[in-house]
Amino acid sequence: MKSQVPFRYSALALALFPFIASDAAFASDSSFASDSILASEPILAPEPILTSEPTFASEQKAKALIPTYHRTSQSDFGGVGLMQMPSGRSAPEGEFSVGYTANEDYRHYHASLQLMPWLETTLRYTQVPSKRYGGNGFGEDTHYTDKGIDVKLTLWEESYWLPETSIGMRDLGGTGLFDGEFIAASKRFGPVDLTMGVGWGYMGNSANLLGSKATDDCGRDTSYKGKGGSIDFERFFTGCASVFGGVEYQTPWEPLTLKLEYDGNDYRSDFANIDEAPETNFNVGALYRLGDWGNIRASFERGNTATLGFTLHTNFNEMKQVWVDSPKPAYAPAAEGTDTDWDKVAEDLAYISGFKKTKVYVDDNVITVEGNQSKYRKPAEAHDRAAAILANTQTPADTYRFVDVKNGLAVTTTDVDANAYRTVANQEYVGASIHDAATPYQASTPANGALKADRSERFVYGISPTLQQSLGGAEDFYLFNLGVSGDAAYWFTDNLELGGSVYVNLYDNYDKFTHTVAPGDSTELKRVRTLVRQYISDNPVRLNNLQLTGFGQFFDDVYTQAYAGYLEMMYAGVGSEVLYRPMGSNWAFGLDVNYVAQRDPNSQFGVFTDENYYDPIDKRNYSVQTGTVTGHASVYYRPEWSWFDDLTIKASAGRYLAEDQGITLDVSKQFDSGVIAGAFVTKTDLSAEEFGEGSFNKGFYISIPFDVFTVQPSANRALIQWIPLTRDGGQMLSRKYHLYDMTDGRYPRSEFTNR
Repeated sequence: MKSQVPFRYSALALALFPFIASDAAFASDSSFASDSILASEPILAPEPILTSEPTFASEQKAKALIPTYHRTSQSDFGGVGLMQMPSGRSAPEGEFSVGYTANEDYRHYHASLQLMPWLETTLRYTQVPSKRYGGNGFGEDTHYTDKGIDVKLTLWEESYWLPETSIGMRDLGGTGLFDGEFIAASKRFGPVDLTMGVGWGYMGNSANLLGSKATDDCGRDTSYKGKGGSIDFERFFTGCASVFGGVEYQTPWEPLTLKLEYDGNDYRSDFANIDEAPETNFNVGALYRLGDWGNIRASFERGNTATLGFTLHTNFNEMKQVWVDSPKPAYAPAAEGTDTDWDKVAEDLAYISGFKKTKVYVDDNVITVEGNQSKYRKPAEAHDRAAAILANTQTPADTYRFVDVKNGLAVTTTDVDANAYRTVANQEYVGASIHDAATPYQASTPANGALKADRSERFVYGISPTLQQSLGGAEDFYLFNLGVSGDAAYWFTDNLELGGSVYVNLYDNYDKFTHTVAPGDSTELKRVRTLVRQYISDNPVRLNNLQLTGFGQFFDDVYTQAYAGYLEMMYAGVGSEVLYRPMGSNWAFGLDVNYVAQRDPNSQFGVFTDENYYDPIDKRNYSVQTGTVTGHASVYYRPEWSWFDDLTIKASAGRYLAEDQGITLDVSKQFDSGVIAGAFVTKTDLSAEEFGEGSFNKGFYISIPFDVFTVQPSANRALIQWIPLTRDGGQMLSRKYHLYDMTDGRYPRSEFTNR
């Protein structure tokens, strides 16, 4: 049988690429990767079995139960809506879409995620073809680009009498080109969905409900704070207000939906300087669904403007995959009295249950397996398979003990009672599960008994593609570099590693990234991340990382690491991290301290020794980092609140690379498929003028399990980041290892999902 990745996921993966903005986004040493992707191990091929994972939908809105005419669609700006106007609807929880909308005035690139059943978030870049980013040699050839963030909150869902009603803010984190607020309500009558709402700001400029059109901005303050990117709460729901509305009609032909909209905007204050007043406030459009993975849209708006667009979408709760996996051994204990081939047992543990770098110990009544379980995101699956392997040996035991080890650190221990497992394996009662026989607890001390097999490896290596991209820059809307990273590591002991990575740049367009400091930005702030072009474009082959790392564990709940060397592409130095993480607790505390110096981009092994740096492009002197202390104290919390399911909140306070001080708040959510979506914001003691465009550092990311897009189960992840702007303030050191991610098994997210 031929197995392949479903087309909807392949299409979505291609659509996600423009939003990647992290170095080595798919490298195995990202903070989300639980183990390296290494090519030194031979690939054994036990007879495959096809296993299909079930579809897991939001309990509130299972797509399979939603009639075609109840499905939502995106507006021109992104987010569920009509065309120019939003609706009161929300998508099913976990729904993710990326889209593009264009007409002669604007080009919208948008991504929208239904983060909670009641919370929709949208990120958008808008290009204005009639405007340029800047002048006097800065961004003269680039279309003006606006960045915006939208949110919509569902106040209540539709009932027999009440419409689904939402309140929302558009462009609340941008420069105010499209900012506005709304309240909208939608009610269905069979294939007809009616929407009525009130809009302020950009959506209310026609002032048909409230206000005067004596001025273009209706008396609303349209300025923005600092260098943009801040939320201006004081202008929410101010200025003119307009009624808007519309209707969506699902035609008898299932792929086609028709839309009619009454627009609340008269475009008098539009940034694109639209010369013509609307010939009509009514917009008409059509949407054609290409399947459950996308659609194309066409509309005629204002009576004089043709608009086209498309959307690709999936649902992070509903993702499913067909895996080609090794079958779990049937429960068939061998007769006692014969010798056990422990090397074969260790091999089976690696390729059937996913325990790599394994050591197997045996004493009178316990068989202990120590190893890194890197195959299954759900530990119970690995324990079930490993218990079956041990139960079929010729060695009797009362307990099968599995110690999950990451980089020499014992994270968790799970004991499986042999007698209880026998009843589970034989399905002697209804609903028998490995959980009935397994007991997880605090990671154990070194195993007792005789060492029977040792598959730990000292030298490991691998190769992986690397893609780095960024959007919305002044020189070019789309900057990227494509290359290959070669990784290698030698383990002197179970806890001491010497590892490195070499990056080979195959192609990039970072030669367009010619500016260093934008007009109006501070020239006093140390240049840290804005020197990125010199490291990428000017060095086709570079040493990304070369460091000695030691791991340790003190007491039961305290983990440590210390490291020294070339820590990342741009910095070298020494540092350490300590993490306090009790077993089974949703709280953890960490501290990292580092002394680093900025690497000289003109030297593979040198660092800056002179703080004054002359940039030959700008022909100006700047200050660079010759040595500083950076680090953060962090608190991790996973709330168990019904309205905020599967969240992780991380707050870090400390000193950043440009010697600014402040706090970073990072909030992420895991969906049923294992996909994690998150956002972070950093505010330091830099003023908006000192920081530059954007006013403060912020970004978004998606962590995707490898096995969502492949036919093999894997506990590894790919990290996709979207950082709107590269600036020097609020920048952290990119450390190779993060203890919190390594110790996820102590309070695993995967235990609280359906996969």
